[in-house]
Amino acid sequence: MTKLLLSFLLMFVGLTFAAGQAHHRDPLTNAEVDKIRDAAQIPEARLKLYIEFARARLDKVQQIHSDPKANDREQQTRDALQDFLDVYDELNTNVDTFADRGSDLRKALKPVIEADTDFGARLRAFRASLAKSAQELRDDEFLIGSAIEGVDSGAKDHRGLLAEQEETFKHKKKQHHKENSARSQ
Repeated sequence: MTKLLLSFLLMFVGLTFAAGQAHHRDPLTNAEVDKIRDAAQIPEARLKLYIEFARARLDKVQQIHSDPKANDREQQTRDALQDFLDVYDELNTNVDTFADRGSDLRKALKPVIEADTDFGARLRAFRASLAKSAQELRDDEFLIGSAIEGVDSGAKDHRGLLAEQEETFKHKKKQHHKENSARSQ
């Protein structure tokens, strides 16, 4: 009896673990992961890749939603929205990582901020298009709301970081100029 109970328990734990692993999927393809890896130390290139990948996920959301023949359209839409959120979160994580390292992100942040504006507008337009179908809006409101909130928060953080970096590097440039002038005298 104990062996039977133990084997049942092990089987249950194994199946639960397998189900959990099957549910989580990487939003990036292998080719995208390779591109990210190649740009590991170059903030501008790496952030542009994440923008490109996030934009592709939003394109997919709109494509699926506009295709009435798509199989399981609602689930595919939710999956694509979740993929967008995951990629956008990775973008934010990378911005934070480069900022924590003291990298000069002034040039790299400008396309990120432009993308934030684009993403926010597209997500709001998508939510407005769902207003025609009350059921779809109810089903997807949490995920769309989370995406809009995430992009709005990211945009605010990115603008703040850019302003902070503009100030920091302006002072560093002045300090460097003073040091060079003192050395040449």
